[in-house]
Amino acid sequence: MASATSTQRKIVKVLFDEYHSESWSVSRDRASQMTPDFPENSSYALAGEALITRDFIIDRNTQGPLDADTLNKIDVLVLLHPCDEKWERTTSKNSPLLKPDEILAIQQFVANGGGLLAITEYEHEKYGDNLNALLAPYNLKFENTTVMDAPHALHENPTWFPAVATNGQSENPLSHLVRSVSMYRSGSITATGPGPSINWHASDQALPKQAGLIASASNGKGRVVVVADSSLFGDKYFDKHDHAQLWLNIMYWCAAEKFKHTRIARRQSPAFLSPAWASLKGVINQLRELQNIDGSVPPPIHSQAKDMVTTAIGFIQQLESFFPHQTAYLKQVMADLTTWVYGGFLKPDFGKSLAAFRPELNRQHRIEHLVVFPMYTPNGSRDTRFEALLLRVPWPDWLAELERTTYQNAKFVPAHLIDHTEGYNSECAVLFPETISLTSNPTNNFSTILCDREAKRLQRYFWKCSELAKTPMHPQLECFFGSLKLVQDALALWDLIHDKSHSVGELPFDPFMIRQRSPFWMYALEELRVDLRSFVEATRLNREGFPFAQYVCYSILFDRIFRFPITGNRIRNYDAVGGQLLFSYLHQKDVIIWRDNIMSIRWDLLAEAVANLRNEVMVLYKGGADSSKISFWMDAHDLISKYVKPNVASKWKREVRQHLDLDETDPRKWIALVNDDEFPLGTFHANLQKRFIP
Repeated sequence: MASATSTQRKIVKVLFDEYHSESWSVSRDRASQMTPDFPENSSYALAGEALITRDFIIDRNTQGPLDADTLNKIDVLVLLHPCDEKWERTTSKNSPLLKPDEILAIQQFVANGGGLLAITEYEHEKYGDNLNALLAPYNLKFENTTVMDAPHALHENPTWFPAVATNGQSENPLSHLVRSVSMYRSGSITATGPGPSINWHASDQALPKQAGLIASASNGKGRVVVVADSSLFGDKYFDKHDHAQLWLNIMYWCAAEKFKHTRIARRQSPAFLSPAWASLKGVINQLRELQNIDGSVPPPIHSQAKDMVTTAIGFIQQLESFFPHQTAYLKQVMADLTTWVYGGFLKPDFGKSLAAFRPELNRQHRIEHLVVFPMYTPNGSRDTRFEALLLRVPWPDWLAELERTTYQNAKFVPAHLIDHTEGYNSECAVLFPETISLTSNPTNNFSTILCDREAKRLQRYFWKCSELAKTPMHPQLECFFGSLKLVQDALALWDLIHDKSHSVGELPFDPFMIRQRSPFWMYALEELRVDLRSFVEATRLNREGFPFAQYVCYSILFDRIFRFPITGNRIRNYDAVGGQLLFSYLHQKDVIIWRDNIMSIRWDLLAEAVANLRNEVMVLYKGGADSSKISFWMDAHDLISKYVKPNVASKWKREVRQHLDLDETDPRKWIALVNDDEFPLGTFHANLQKRFIP
């Protein structure tokens, strides 16, 4: 398990105001000073820690008023029950009143995309704050009440009662995974007009009847949440009921706009800024135009190609100083280029360069690599042509620690693509030894996934498909897919676990299936198997104290149920079949609900359902060790057919194949019977595909 959670990328800064005589502090020390005998009665430390272990930085304002300069440096502002000190011990001796210019600054902060959480409690007017003046533009108001619910009283105390969620998740995102909320000495909130929403209220038998307890509103680009019970998220009650989850829902919901607009800071690459890189890129693109499909160059233009190669070697020499860790590789690249020229420009063989290219030996955060190879680009072209790439390796401490302690994989190298030649204008998101032009088997030292490309692609499909499917968005899901930074990091972790998982478990065949001829659904099951394991592993990491891993689960789920089935053609598309199987299994188990043209997800059931599907696949694999190849293929087809209907013309269906006059002596005859679209799209994905792709 990763213990370096503090080094996880932070996206949003939350400021807890403690200048205006608040009655709660996120500092345990300050809470102990306020109420030495019962510090938990003044402490929001647990609430603060819940944010710190996730995507937030927290800070306290103890120095002065809330002006525009202060607010411009933060993303969410929290006001924890400003209160005259005659009623409670407070964080300061200052007035609980916000000055007029502070109110205007906060309102402008919200309009510009900031989040605001304001909390008070019963008999609101006596505390001397002016929160209602702050909340007026949002049509929200704290009433001067004490809500009581005698019929539903907890601990025989009518001021201690359960709250009721308003509507379902689609209309009340704050209710995600929250079943039980208990209010203690709560005031009430009124919301007027069409803008704000009451998210939690008292029962029909309470006084006041259905009193608002938690409410929310959007304003401009920002969001506001108000809570009428300050004890709700204090240390004493934070871990009770589902208060911790509710707190996270509120904070992520308030911060959603800031997650969406966190930009990837373009780190200036000295090599990229060098004129030598632009020149190398240009001459490689010119050389590509001269090459045949096998990478050779026709004799009539040898002289022109020689001049280009000589020029390229000169630019590589100029770039060498930026990559001292690649000295041996770059010298070998130049030697292989020279050999190619004097060998007559035949199909290039860069086996020596590939053997010298060792990015896995230098996995340092933000280290850069120059890559020059003749290769074909997967998902792009099978033609062999030269490429030049600039890569940057994301290797944060938490990822390095997980690789070292839990998912050891000496060959795994995630990367971001800084710049590239024309062959990578495709959606290719990998750099594998198998793609390099050779005349013999490749040395297999590294496996590079371009996480930035994967992230952009996943984001694009998620937002479009979720819009088409009208998928309800819970706050953390919205924040995650709004932040390209988080998606990039999650995909690096997913790729690490995925790659390792190919070599873990019951493996009745070569786990990477290299040079192995099998029906394409076997590849589908293998890719799904390792992703199901990745999902389960991420769930475990989250449960054991690394909540960032939850984002791997989101990534796997939506990449597989949205993107995989609807991309690519239907000719033996094994990725599509894996996505179809996951979707159909979850749909038939009522974890995915497709009703009234809305696709919703039972998040409380998802992890168990994924684990159950994984168990079915593991049982299949275990049996594969005791079965013949053909029998294993048949069992796999039967497993998929339980959930995804095979092609009506399929000769592999159980009721059809048992009448075939074939034995097991020649597997090729069985493979010849495989339909190119053995498992056609169901109507959900077929309609989604039509609407997604014009």
